[in-house]
Amino acid sequence: MFRCVTLAAALCAAMPAVAQVAAPTRSFPSNALRGDLVVLQPPEILLNGQVSRLAPGARIRDMQNMLQLSGALVGLRFLVNYTHDAAGQPLQVWILTPAEAARQPWPVTDSQSQSWFFDAAAQQWTKP
Repeated sequence: MFRCVTLAAALCAAMPAVAQVAAPTRSFPSNALRGDLVVLQPPEILLNGQVSRLAPGARIRDMQNMLQLSGALVGLRFLVNYTHDAAGQPLQVWILTPAEAARQPWPVTDSQSQSWFFDAAAQQWTKP
């Protein structure tokens, strides 16, 4: 019985240390663009000021990298990184944390991402 109480006390003492571990930094693919997103009436969105439609199977991840349903985000504005499918519809969307948003520069068009250099390890873009 004494061992069970000691084990439980040790686990409880370790809990705050586990909670303080920083969340891992997300890595974005080299084809991810930056944009301003407002969810209108799902799957309709406003992306960089233009009406668009989320791709079938689109995934939106919040700042904690948890999946969010587009219906829960209606009317809210977010700075995001996103990829698009072959039809040009946003497929993967990541709502940026302040630290991720501070990474500058980040391309907003396909032509920029094709002409700039991306260091995947550092998650940094360099203009030519």
